[in-house]
Amino acid sequence: MASSRAAEPVTRGALPRAGADAIELERRRWTEEVLDPAVAKSPERKARFETLGGIPVERVYAPGDAKSSFDRIGYPGQPPFTRGIHPTMYRGRVWSMRMFAGFGSPEDTNRRFHYLLAHGESGLSIAFDDPTLYGLDADDPETLGEVGKCGVNVSSLDDMQRLLRGIPLARVTTSMTINAPANIVWGMYLLAGRSAGVPFAELGGTTQNDILKEYIAQKEFLYPPRPALRLVTDTIEYAARSTPRWNPVSVSGYHIREAGSTAVQELAFTLADGRTYVAEAKARGLDVDEFAPRISFFFNSHNDLFEEVAKFRAARRIWADVMREEFGAKKERSLWMRFHTQTAGCSCTAQQPELNVVRTTVQALAAVVGGTQSLHTNSFDEAIQLPSEDAVRIALRTQQILANESGLVDTIDPFGGSYYVEWLTDEVESAVRQYFDRIDALGGVVAGIERGFFQREIQEASFRYQRAVESGTAKVVGVNAYSVDEPVRVPRLRITEEARRRQSRRLAALRARRNPRRHAAALDRLRRVAESPEENTMPAVLDALRARATLGEIVHAFQDVYGVYRERSTY
Repeated sequence: MASSRAAEPVTRGALPRAGADAIELERRRWTEEVLDPAVAKSPERKARFETLGGIPVERVYAPGDAKSSFDRIGYPGQPPFTRGIHPTMYRGRVWSMRMFAGFGSPEDTNRRFHYLLAHGESGLSIAFDDPTLYGLDADDPETLGEVGKCGVNVSSLDDMQRLLRGIPLARVTTSMTINAPANIVWGMYLLAGRSAGVPFAELGGTTQNDILKEYIAQKEFLYPPRPALRLVTDTIEYAARSTPRWNPVSVSGYHIREAGSTAVQELAFTLADGRTYVAEAKARGLDVDEFAPRISFFFNSHNDLFEEVAKFRAARRIWADVMREEFGAKKERSLWMRFHTQTAGCSCTAQQPELNVVRTTVQALAAVVGGTQSLHTNSFDEAIQLPSEDAVRIALRTQQILANESGLVDTIDPFGGSYYVEWLTDEVESAVRQYFDRIDALGGVVAGIERGFFQREIQEASFRYQRAVESGTAKVVGVNAYSVDEPVRVPRLRITEEARRRQSRRLAALRARRNPRRHAAALDRLRRVAESPEENTMPAVLDALRARATLGEIVHAFQDVYGVYRERSTY
């Protein structure tokens, strides 16, 4: 029996059930009869509205504003994956809740890991201190005042074994935010796992290992770009053949965004880096379907909810196209963009820090609606110190509330079909492809780095935003709007110099007990392999670690061959 509702006439003010001409006619009528009188009586708050990244936003969107046909939007679990890479998404399994953690000595962070796992975390994410990130041993004179302060210190294989003691490595996946010395630290993890009885092939996790974005944004590099890129390619090749559950590269836009880029720049530069890694691995002779399924991504989620959702949806769509059309990938998993998301550390404020709980919730909401596979939520005291246990627990509980109480996991891509979100997804995709053209015209990512292209683009975007904050055009609650003159009360987590003293004593003991002949021979072999472009450096790195070479010693061996890098200034 037909519904009587279907026969009801369209009343004045309702959207006509007709084609594009009728929709446009209705838009004009609404503008003249409804909008214009309302604006004349009560003007809008400002003349121009735009996303956080500067994309102009109209007051309303309707059918026809989005350019993409439904085959570009599609259904979850099918190319181009605009709506998600899995057919059931969170109805089958929610995202991994992976809190970034690390401070002090390996034992300090090991205790935090056990605490997080006991409170429901489903994956580990290791934060290393600056000495480790820069490939320096804890007793190096340059590390004074820095050991264990912004992450955990790991100077040797023994330290990695202490860090992972008691962790069920066969069941828990681990993400390691390490880049310039990533091949060495990954080698430590593999050997620590084996010493705990877990074969390489059963270890699951991710090394960030995205050296290109270091030159673009974070600046933690050790060697010139081209040999550094060779070392990343070595890890991709080694992982493809030895560690099937490990992601050797997590192409990272997070730090690009933290440096001040827009959402579009974050996505464009990240995907450009990803294209470079894939091209290098193919040039090495690897079949794209042999390694592409194990390349993952890492994005920032900032305050503009809809721009972030559009960014994530466009990211999957563009990457699927790049892998199929540019690199000839045939396996569906090679087309997947699997990504971890972290809420925006740069958005956290030291003023009224409790408000960061709200910011983090909005950003986590965007990541989940955008279809992330893994999520870290920042702690409210992030702008002041390394997070306290209470702050970390609140950040984790934020994810657990979204997963268990919000209804977000019940349907897939809930904004799919939104006139605004589909239009914005198209706009982000178009802007990213324009950046691809500019980067390709420069000769690729490495050439762009050497010419300062990426650095200038980010500097200019960062300057524009800072000027908007200082002028009051961009409102930051608690900073330039709704501020209060009250002292900040946050329980302090203090890291003393005892971490450096303890780590230094351990290094001295390690050097005293290791076999000096074996140690010197392993580093000599590493230098010879580094000089030979035909050999993969990972086996030599593992041999050096087995000989108890330290992080700094292995880095120096590579620098003996490749030299160091000094960035050209871009002002």
